[in-house]
Amino acid sequence: MSDILGQAKLFFEACETGEGWEGCKAYCHPDATFSAQTGVLNDIDTVQGYTEWMKGLLTPVPDGHYELRSFAADEERDCVTAFAVFHGTQTGPGGPVEPTGKSIAADYVYAMQFDGSLIRHMTKIWNDSISLQQLGWA
Repeated sequence: MSDILGQAKLFFEACETGEGWEGCKAYCHPDATFSAQTGVLNDIDTVQGYTEWMKGLLTPVPDGHYELRSFAADEERDCVTAFAVFHGTQTGPGGPVEPTGKSIAADYVYAMQFDGSLIRHMTKIWNDSISLQQLGWA
């Protein structure tokens, strides 16, 4: 297994289980950037900010978990991609509305760009509009 693939797997697991920046920073440059073409994440431009957002998502969706579909390294371009489906039900407080009891099954992809053995930039590809509708938040 390549160094970047192993680092990406450790980062992905920490991020998706809500460890926040504290659990993810060992796998990233301190100033790692983040992008996503979604309204929900529009104001987040650092991996640190994104990992904290994911941590916060697990309050209204406490059973949130991922189903990993693909994980691959492009060694030539120093990039690792992860394709997964996020599942969960809004039963906890902290969402934009009271708990709806509605569930989500959202496809998403992380593209993690490496500089050395650390993530320099991450892009999330995700349709937030469909996800918000599934949860009853839109």
